[in-house]
Amino acid sequence: MNRPTGTDDGSTRDGPRLPRRGQGQLESQVLTVLRSAGGPATAGWVQEHLDGDLAYTTVITILSRLYAKKAVTRTRQGRSYAWTPASDEAGLAALRMRRVLDGEDDREAVLARFVSALSPGDEARLRALLSRAAEDPDDGSGDGRPGSAAPEG
Repeated sequence: MNRPTGTDDGSTRDGPRLPRRGQGQLESQVLTVLRSAGGPATAGWVQEHLDGDLAYTTVITILSRLYAKKAVTRTRQGRSYAWTPASDEAGLAALRMRRVLDGEDDREAVLARFVSALSPGDEARLRALLSRAAEDPDDGSGDGRPGSAAPEG
């Protein structure tokens, strides 16, 4: 396989080297393209609609990682899969926040620090959401578990 050879100025024989993407940036781009599909999409479709020149295998790897993180779902379509985002952007951000919280031993300390760092407006929004969740724990805004807004011990 012919790979571009680097030069002293950071470019390759084939032209300037593209800057590396930040962690999670590719996943975010893939999710954005997948959302634009309006329904299940194949990895080939995602690859065609991404900006840049990603290999098909790279797209499959990203989709598989997103699947492992429960950020996308997949259904068999012939010998391949059709992929669908599991949630909107807010739902995916909430999933990431939950994973971080689940990875910590002292949940109370993490939550206390999180709340203390909120702006007054965000703190008021959070209090209103918690109040609403306490009144109707299965209103569709949470995970559907009664009392999901209550602190865990």
